[in-house]
Amino acid sequence: MEENFRMIAKCFFGFEEILEKELRDLGAQDVEKGVRMVSFKGDKGFMYKANLSLRTALKVLKPIYSFRANNEQALYKGISGINWSKLLNANQTFVIDATVHSTYFNHSEFVSQKCKDAIVDQFRERTGQRPSIDKAFPDLRINVHIDKDQVSVALDTSGNSLHQRGYRTATNIAPINEVLAAGILLLSGWDGQSHFLDPMCGSGTFLAEAAMIACNVPANINRKEFAFEKWKDWDNDLFDRIVDSLMKKTREFHYTIKGFDKAPSAVSKAKDNIRNANLEDYVTISEDNFFDTEKAVEGKLHVVFNPPYDERLDIHMEEFYKNIGDTLKKNYPGTNAWFITANLEALKFVGLKPSRKIKLFNASLEARLVKYEMYEGSKRTKFQVNE
Repeated sequence: MEENFRMIAKCFFGFEEILEKELRDLGAQDVEKGVRMVSFKGDKGFMYKANLSLRTALKVLKPIYSFRANNEQALYKGISGINWSKLLNANQTFVIDATVHSTYFNHSEFVSQKCKDAIVDQFRERTGQRPSIDKAFPDLRINVHIDKDQVSVALDTSGNSLHQRGYRTATNIAPINEVLAAGILLLSGWDGQSHFLDPMCGSGTFLAEAAMIACNVPANINRKEFAFEKWKDWDNDLFDRIVDSLMKKTREFHYTIKGFDKAPSAVSKAKDNIRNANLEDYVTISEDNFFDTEKAVEGKLHVVFNPPYDERLDIHMEEFYKNIGDTLKKNYPGTNAWFITANLEALKFVGLKPSRKIKLFNASLEARLVKYEMYEGSKRTKFQVNE
């Protein structure tokens, strides 16, 4: 049996709780929620499974060593205390990503350089050869995190950020990050048990993520590679078994997932991305202006979208957000509508009272995810029916 070891899944601010739930649902052990991260235990197979399945994780790290250091000599000595030849051959490549929150060390670049020297020197002394640095496609990606004098060394099991799902080849202005989109969908309660609409779909990210959640398709099944595939202990057969097991758990979807965009170029890109993700059987996209549309399905409709912010497109903000509120109120009864905006001022013009507001960040911008509930008929009628 493979031994369990501790791992850390990194996430955006505000997603800690849903990432914790994702990990528990996957079968992780000893799950502990932190800030922008959740730690857990699992074996090598679970490490593969976590990278393939997690929708709200940006990276999965495998901690291997920690020590204290308050100067460069102590840092060098600590890194030298790891037997790097167990993880890397002299003819391979590596890169170090350093994060520093410390008065003892001012620059992450300096920390990276010092750690690199320690690793290279160890190889040179033992073998006469040395591994080289490759920032783009390293065989081993090492994460060094310094908090005050506490140094934590981890292996990056993912490689490129897990938001790079592999299906999105075409994007528009300021597309929403795939992990952010998946997290918003999960926060909104989307579970595939109703019809879904993104009325400003851009390059189709919400549509793809919504379809994968609805059908229980692993988030990163279309990804080209993970960092662990270059490791010494890479087990291709085990990975294939994990993929097969996950794909057997996909499910049928019995509703509709639809996207509108008024820009023909956006519609074309969104269709390409949905095709890349093998989801065209579940998603339809049309060229429409949301403000000229009305609800086209019976029963509950789940709406999630990312309207433009004023710094991205030339629109009249007050009128635009007023039109969002008017269209939802007049044309979309029986709808739960969620959208994210970093323009907190513009929310005043929607003219509807949000039933929920969640603080998130879109890149570096502080944003709000807001929910508006559109009742069938008036809200007053809804509560008077049983009187």
